[in-house]
Amino acid sequence: MSPILQGIVTTVGGILAGLALAGALLWRQQQALDAARYQASHDEITGLPNRRLFLTRLRAALADRAAVGVVLLDLDGFKTVNDTLGHDAGNLLLAHVGRLLAALDAPVEIAARLSGDEFALLVRGDQEDVAGAARTAWHAIGAAPFRLNSGEVRVSGSVGYTHNPAYLSANPRQLLAEADTAMYHAKRSGTGVYGHHPLATPVGRSRDRHHH
Repeated sequence: MSPILQGIVTTVGGILAGLALAGALLWRQQQALDAARYQASHDEITGLPNRRLFLTRLRAALADRAAVGVVLLDLDGFKTVNDTLGHDAGNLLLAHVGRLLAALDAPVEIAARLSGDEFALLVRGDQEDVAGAARTAWHAIGAAPFRLNSGEVRVSGSVGYTHNPAYLSANPRQLLAEADTAMYHAKRSGTGVYGHHPLATPVGRSRDRHHH
């Protein structure tokens, strides 16, 4: 091979190697960016969307003038599990509940962990769709005990829901407050599931919030 040709081959090889290195660096940067975005929008323990992503999706649905509902679910006795079995057991229980809620079919659009032992569902459809999703979530949580190394834990939840028709305007804070009030009513009354009724007298709040 002539010196000139050899020089060309060497130069091309160097360029290709440089492009490959640059491509690898860009790929790693993109992977890191994707991971950062995922971590910013998902819960570390359950892998579910977090409050930020849930509110983003809820705002988008309301902006579309879609008929939507919000379902809130609070685990009964979660503090007792934490206190008696430890935080590791509590994390395993949260992850278990997260898997159950993530497996719910349409009309559930998204399941999220808001904080502590509080989970939320965004449901598309009419009031019956939202009520059905709330009952399905409640049954899914309490269907079978959760098995830990230390034994079985019976899980139950209190579920509240609210619905916003397509022809009404609303904001996420309002819907979350309505569903939260309904959830507290379900917990206090022991009914398991309770829906927000606009004409009902608001229920006062005195419940302690258990954060994990």
